[in-house]
Amino acid sequence: MKKYLFLLLLSVLMVPAKAQVDSLTIRCDSVPALPWPQSLQANIDTLIQTSSLLEISEVGLMVYDLTADSVLYKYNHRHTLRPASNMKLITAIAALDRLGAKHQLRTTLYYTGVRDSSTLRGDLYCVGGMDPLFDKDDLQAFVEGVRTLGIDTIRGRLVADKSMKDADLLGWGWCWDDDNPVLSPLHIERKDLFLEHFVQALRKAGIYVDAQLCEGRLPVGATYVVASVHTISHVLPQMMKDSDNLLAESLFYQLAASSGARPATAKHARQIINKLIDKLGLASSAYNIADGSGLSLYNYLSPELEVAFLRYAWSKEGIRVPLYPSLPIAGRDGTLSKRMRKTIAEGNVHAKTGTLKGVTTLAGYCTAANGHVLCFAIMNQGVMQLSRGRDFQDRLCVLMCQ
Repeated sequence: MKKYLFLLLLSVLMVPAKAQVDSLTIRCDSVPALPWPQSLQANIDTLIQTSSLLEISEVGLMVYDLTADSVLYKYNHRHTLRPASNMKLITAIAALDRLGAKHQLRTTLYYTGVRDSSTLRGDLYCVGGMDPLFDKDDLQAFVEGVRTLGIDTIRGRLVADKSMKDADLLGWGWCWDDDNPVLSPLHIERKDLFLEHFVQALRKAGIYVDAQLCEGRLPVGATYVVASVHTISHVLPQMMKDSDNLLAESLFYQLAASSGARPATAKHARQIINKLIDKLGLASSAYNIADGSGLSLYNYLSPELEVAFLRYAWSKEGIRVPLYPSLPIAGRDGTLSKRMRKTIAEGNVHAKTGTLKGVTTLAGYCTAANGHVLCFAIMNQGVMQLSRGRDFQDRLCVLMCQ
């Protein structure tokens, strides 16, 4: 018997580092059985108490049982921490709550002046609605719209109307040397070169363009030609699964524009998100909302706040239905495609990741073995080896699922 116990202990100690998730499961299985949720709470206690990572860094976390409507676990849950791309969860939930999944992001073409035979003696106005999905196919539809008017010559101006938002092209608190998106309300394939591409497409279609390229505002009485339309439901999957910063900022400014302000500013979006925070029973003054994507170093949220948003989203069908399938799935797709593979969490955890220098976060949903749906937020800070923070999060997710 002594020999057997010695060999069992030796086999646990010799598990390689890359199998830490599985080794945790082995150790937990060896603990005397406790009823749920006490077993989960005891195992998370053990994870926190034995993690060498937490000797040199900080973590805040909260786990909530949506089925039982009760807190399962909290640890530093009110600490204000950087969310990184977990900020996209807040933006998405706020946008779905205020605007709905069918809200349209529009880029629209108008003209002024007169059509003299096949010549337009006037101006074409391209009005931006900050649609980051506008691509070459949409641009071709604009060209066809001009051809439908019977025009083969344009003598006037091509005008970019970017009045939807302010002139700031970078967000508050963004690092200058990051790969930042350009916050223009008029994009073509994610670039702020709309008029240049439009002229090229018109000429390629055989339309002669003798026009000045400039910026201005659409005048009253302009004639509608065509519009490109995408909805929030089109934006969400790429925004969440790929953690797309431009798409998140687009929704942030859709929120801002919904205030009725022209030009819309980041401040207008912050005010709307803060109102939702207050509505959920938390004090918006305790947090800082800087942008919609999480790129900013000035965003400060807490696990408690993220869980409050996740709870609210789950309770509202109009938010839950489009949001849940847009989240990365552990071991399957998006930014979680390579994480938690070959564990009980694979295919179960649906969550948004977040990464900045020294910061890694994870927040979303999973289902426990007893069928209870849980939501959670884990925010690791001061982690120089981000893989260690992700390993901590993955181990915690395994505990929640088993």
